[in-house]
Amino acid sequence: MSKILQYPELRVNPFGDRICKVFSSSEDGDMTFEDFLDMMNVFSDACPKKLKAEYAFRIWDFDGDDMLGVSDLKQVIERLCGPENKLDDCDMKEIIHCILAEADFDDDGALSFPEFEHVTDKSRDFLNSFRIRL
Repeated sequence: MSKILQYPELRVNPFGDRICKVFSSSEDGDMTFEDFLDMMNVFSDACPKKLKAEYAFRIWDFDGDDMLGVSDLKQVIERLCGPENKLDDCDMKEIIHCILAEADFDDDGALSFPEFEHVTDKSRDFLNSFRIRL
């Protein structure tokens, strides 16, 4: 994993370790050359949006339960903000509440893949941000 994380786009990506783990066929972050090619395919401009959304969902699903629950969303927000911009509990809860109010259509307190995909479909920046250019 350490060599892959030296790739410029992954070195600065707050989800670099998660990306390596999700694309690793051994699920430990160590990638074979074939794993690397699979990753580069998904991050290419030619990859279908649905496949990109599936991998983005897996990257954000830290506990692997096929749902983006409160703990997953908290980790996503913490990584996006970075350690230097730590949110207090009240702000964190408010952001998570807003995310779920906007995207949790069945009100079960978590985002399923279809709910997440609906959000990515509405996002103008999703395709642009989920790519690596060579």
